[in-house]
Amino acid sequence: MSALTPEELEERLGDPADDANPYGFAAAVARDERDVFPEALCAELVRAGFHLNYLPKQWGGTFESFDRSLTLVRSAARRDVTIMPGTMFSIIAATCLQLHGSVEQQLRAAAILRAGGAVAFALTEAEHGSDLLAGEVRLSPDGLLNGEKWMVGLGLRCDAVYVVARTGERGPGAFSAVLLETAGIPADRLERVPAPRTAGMRGADLATLRFHDTPVPAGALVGKEGEGLEAAVKAQQAVRLMSMAGSLGIADTAVRIALDFATARRVGRTLLAESPYPRRELAVAAAALLAVDAVALSAARGVHVVPEAFSVWALSAKHVVAEATDDLIRRCGTVLATRSVLREGAHGAGLFQKLQRDSAVVRVIDASTLANLRSYAGQMPLLTEGVKHPDPAAVETVFTLDAELPPYEPARLDMLARGSDPILAGLPEAAAAVADGSGDVDALVRQLTDAVAGLGYLTRAAQQRGADPSALVDAAERYAWLHAAACCLHLWHANRDRSLYGTEPGSTGWLGAALAYLLARADGVDPRRHGALLMPALDAALALRDGNRLFTASPVRLATPREES
Repeated sequence: MSALTPEELEERLGDPADDANPYGFAAAVARDERDVFPEALCAELVRAGFHLNYLPKQWGGTFESFDRSLTLVRSAARRDVTIMPGTMFSIIAATCLQLHGSVEQQLRAAAILRAGGAVAFALTEAEHGSDLLAGEVRLSPDGLLNGEKWMVGLGLRCDAVYVVARTGERGPGAFSAVLLETAGIPADRLERVPAPRTAGMRGADLATLRFHDTPVPAGALVGKEGEGLEAAVKAQQAVRLMSMAGSLGIADTAVRIALDFATARRVGRTLLAESPYPRRELAVAAAALLAVDAVALSAARGVHVVPEAFSVWALSAKHVVAEATDDLIRRCGTVLATRSVLREGAHGAGLFQKLQRDSAVVRVIDASTLANLRSYAGQMPLLTEGVKHPDPAAVETVFTLDAELPPYEPARLDMLARGSDPILAGLPEAAAAVADGSGDVDALVRQLTDAVAGLGYLTRAAQQRGADPSALVDAAERYAWLHAAACCLHLWHANRDRSLYGTEPGSTGWLGAALAYLLARADGVDPRRHGALLMPALDAALALRDGNRLFTASPVRLATPREES
């Protein structure tokens, strides 16, 4: 099967605004009201080959690159992000098996996944959450598994499950992984019950798995004893790219709803979209949307080029995308006002609240905000004080959108970023290329370079005796927003000869808006203070909406609206 394109998927699934479309917004809201799994939509995606999108070609999949996958997934997720648990949750187990599974285990998992089945990933436990080293599920020397795993995606319907269990006493090496096929395991040995219901992504298959002297057959151990946790943590670096795709899908729909309303609604004689306060809120939302698109797209390409940096890059990008998506939803809600809380009586009613709830779940689906920041805060001294060795060729490959990417090599993922951040190290060259006639973008770029130069001071201060105990985590958060801003600058610099976000080649309007938003977030101030600088993002978003295009750097044609079909 050839690789599915976003345009093909869009036309296959049809206009989501059509209330009669079984794969549209109205159907998603109806499922949400009833806590129903998206069976029909997931089945259609499987028929289209969507589920092969993350499987390597040697497994019979159609995976080419993460940037292509990112766009494809967000195209589906803009209709209902609950399709991600329905079709994409097996990516974590699949990545783990790529990292250290045997040929036989990989072949078996590939067969299950190609057929549209699921391989669940059982890591977290209700009593310990993100404290993975405290896990209690234990695999005994005689091959019996005991304990309880929590919030296991596709746990109720999976054909196999990758389980990280304790086989030792202390440290990361105390955990091993096993691959269990669920068929034939008696119900009294493997109990599968629905996990506590979530406020968002309602109807998603999330389960509690209880192991009661569950027999683990010979050959089920994945890799070597003691390497289960390390493989799981490495795999989650790549998996975060797909959770970002979910946030982008939600963000796309939220902004589209707000623009549709604001360009049709009048307050007196003035369109809401032209009224100063709502227009400024829409501009903030649009700037956040373009910024998170650039950040996620950069990370999706970067994992091919510098996977060694993803113990930090994936976490910081996930933080920015999740936080900015929540912010833009709030801004859109301000514009929609009463329409944002109606569950009935208007076209699209109930959809905006679903987006709010879904975004809250995606935000914590692989780690909480605090756990995300803590995961790389300890690496801040190396990132900010290490010797800077820019690699211009690597940076150019990451950010030049038509540059061919090297094959994705999950084996190169690492637990630590062993060296300086290539994005910040290469910042001076990109900064020198900005030449904005008004000087506004020049000033933002100088602000960015000065802020990056000051990260080392923040890190040193955070390590001093008597420092605020949250100072290093705060520095990690500031780093995330500044890294994101640097990604936007590199993206502009590497593609000055092509149109981005539908704007003229070389235009700095969208760049200034994205930088203004991200730098304000880094400083902990309201982005509205940069109101005028944000307006080009709104202009770009309106043009993309009017052209029926996805809000992304290289716009994708969306499904033909029903009135045009």
